[in-house]
Amino acid sequence: MACVLIQAACSSSGDTDGGKGGAGTAGLSGAAGRAGATGNGGGAGVLSSAGRSGAGGSQGGGNSGGGAAGRGGAGANAGTTMGGAGSGRGGGGGRSAGAGGVAGASGANAGTTQGGDAGDSAGGAGEPTGVPLMPSQGALLGQYYGDGSIAQTTSKLGRTLKVHLTYWAWDDDWTQDATRDDLDAGRIPLVNWEPDGIDFHDIVSGSLDATINARATGAKKLGKPFFLDFAAEMNGDEAWSGNDAGLYVDAYRHIHDLFDAAGATNVVWAWCPNVTDVDNGNDHTLDYYPGDDYVDWTGVDGYNWGSGDWQSFHDVFKDIYPLLAGKQKPIIIGEMSSSETGGDKAAWIDAMIPTLEQDFPLIRAVIWFDVNKERDWRISSSSATEAAFKSMAADPYFNP
Repeated sequence: MACVLIQAACSSSGDTDGGKGGAGTAGLSGAAGRAGATGNGGGAGVLSSAGRSGAGGSQGGGNSGGGAAGRGGAGANAGTTMGGAGSGRGGGGGRSAGAGGVAGASGANAGTTQGGDAGDSAGGAGEPTGVPLMPSQGALLGQYYGDGSIAQTTSKLGRTLKVHLTYWAWDDDWTQDATRDDLDAGRIPLVNWEPDGIDFHDIVSGSLDATINARATGAKKLGKPFFLDFAAEMNGDEAWSGNDAGLYVDAYRHIHDLFDAAGATNVVWAWCPNVTDVDNGNDHTLDYYPGDDYVDWTGVDGYNWGSGDWQSFHDVFKDIYPLLAGKQKPIIIGEMSSSETGGDKAAWIDAMIPTLEQDFPLIRAVIWFDVNKERDWRISSSSATEAAFKSMAADPYFNP
């Protein structure tokens, strides 16, 4: 879906179509204590159409996911103690994911503990700490303003959303005007920098360093943290590097290194692939990952295309979530919305917060694509949808 908007409408995208699949992961179990059960199954994801064309995914279900440690660790008298090592709620899937129980697997009286190799907490090696812009609880809510100005939308919702998504072409100076205005107003900019028409070999060779260095210098002068999402949906039909994952990684790292050299440490690097690869799966998604030292937040763009391929909020993101959560970083949904046709969009919105809490705890920012484009993605596509969105936006979960 990412496309050069620059305060205007995107070029049109294609519809989606797709297949099914997937299996669940282990449920509650332990090396000592209660025996394991099996988590609910997974399935193949949906592909959000990227830019000018799109291909698709399908439906699935399940609460399970990938991950490593839960709350527990090892400790004596594990039957009465919560253990030692382990941290937090975070991780790679639903309740059944993860290696590491609520209490420690070793120690005296371990038979009375709930610990072991797979616990009741949600995957991952603990919730990330010290990550820029990550809320201490809940999630940030933001949008692209395609159906009214910030002031008009604020009046409609009764609040200004925390994150503002904008789109910029390669040569645009996104370090001025709208980005600075957002920071001055207390909003967090999400700068989507799109290298349309740029040969990534030219980025890697250094022949475009003048532009990159100018943006790095401008970014540093902004002085406050903001999200930078370079070449989003690189694994999908946007194909910025011609779907050459190695070339994309080299270009991303080159840009990042120049920003670091310029001292632009206030830039918070978001990496947002499409919810499925160009071939509709996720086999190659992580081939585009620049590396832990180059990414602050992982992310994803994904949509419920509706009509004959209606998917719940959970269904859209359930397959890519374990892959992202395995990186043990906060996750931003850089673009998302639901069609109005093929199901109940208001109910789809109502399910978002419970799904985030129960199944996707590492998703800590959600950005709504508020525009009538290939589908009517708008907040106000119907009165019921608008009411559901207003209720969601007022929830404490999205007001951390």
